[in-house]
Amino acid sequence: MFRHVREDEVRDAVGALYQQWIGNKSNSQKLLVEMKRWFNDITLNVILKIIVSKRYVDYAIHGEEKPSDEWRDSLRAFLELSGMFVVSDALPFLRWLDLGGAEKAMKRTAKNLDHTVAKWLEEHKQKKASGTAKGEEDFMDLMLSALDDAKELSNRSADTINKATCLTLILAASDTTSVTLTWTLSLLLNNREVLKKAQDELDIHVGRERQVKESDMENLVYLQAIIKETFRLYPAAPLSVPHESMEECTVGGYHIPAGTRIFTNLSKIHRDPQVWPDPNEFQPERFLTTHKDCDFRGQHFELIPFGSGRRMCPGVSFALLVLNLALATLLHGFDIETLDDAPVDMTETGGITNVKATPLKALLTPRLSPGLYDLQ
Repeated sequence: MFRHVREDEVRDAVGALYQQWIGNKSNSQKLLVEMKRWFNDITLNVILKIIVSKRYVDYAIHGEEKPSDEWRDSLRAFLELSGMFVVSDALPFLRWLDLGGAEKAMKRTAKNLDHTVAKWLEEHKQKKASGTAKGEEDFMDLMLSALDDAKELSNRSADTINKATCLTLILAASDTTSVTLTWTLSLLLNNREVLKKAQDELDIHVGRERQVKESDMENLVYLQAIIKETFRLYPAAPLSVPHESMEECTVGGYHIPAGTRIFTNLSKIHRDPQVWPDPNEFQPERFLTTHKDCDFRGQHFELIPFGSGRRMCPGVSFALLVLNLALATLLHGFDIETLDDAPVDMTETGGITNVKATPLKALLTPRLSPGLYDLQ
């Protein structure tokens, strides 16, 4: 479902890079791009188009209204605040003081996000009522229909459920996907021989006479191994998401009372030397040899970037589709290097997601014929 959205948005984003390269050609044969921002734009575009039929960046000038920069800043603030240490978490009796102003910031951020999503929901309801909705239904349309037909709801209104579900998907899918793409390219730029192998694989299975398609992914086994190794070294949420024990239990000799907040240290699990030889080294080949049967969908506990069980990340399938397609299309379309061939700074930031602390600036040079970069 929504394959055409993913392919169109990725193709437009890569096409826009080529147009920037054309405009910059008189100054340099290489285009300097801040890739963190580009990855964020492309993942936001894909998820917004699927959820609410909107784009954040209109590469092909479709003339659509786009969310404001303030809205994207609120998305970022939500994730930063979610991972922030708040004194009242440890000392609840101090909550009324709101030391550091975290609760005030959370309320402001929630209000900004809700205002935008409520506006989108009202637009969808009006189109449905007037019968003017055009084209394929997006996710919010499907939610409207499902909630209209629902016989029983929780104590929340249908509008609240719709808004919360759509916003959860946007938050979860956009940030974690762009974070993983950023770390993947960073690792490739620090390991050029791996980058070359990935491009060689693309040339073999896709060639240079057409663009990458989603259907090509099953043949790009080395690319998939690269993404697995990135998940292992740099999980998008290093402590997963907080869980809470529903009843008291004992784990490994430790008594866990009901209501205890629990974090899973994914970074520690993924770099366990008893499981992973040379655990700190970037070696995608391990997923083609010693760990070729290791999957990350929650069944192999040595690699659980999306968690496990009933409450694992619901966006795993979406994330994989976008990750594979965006990375493959970028590597297929451009030769990529760093300024002065300098190594990429791999410093991480704190927070619920593992954002790269510094910009990722790269020099891009087209490697395909001009006609393959046309915007849709």
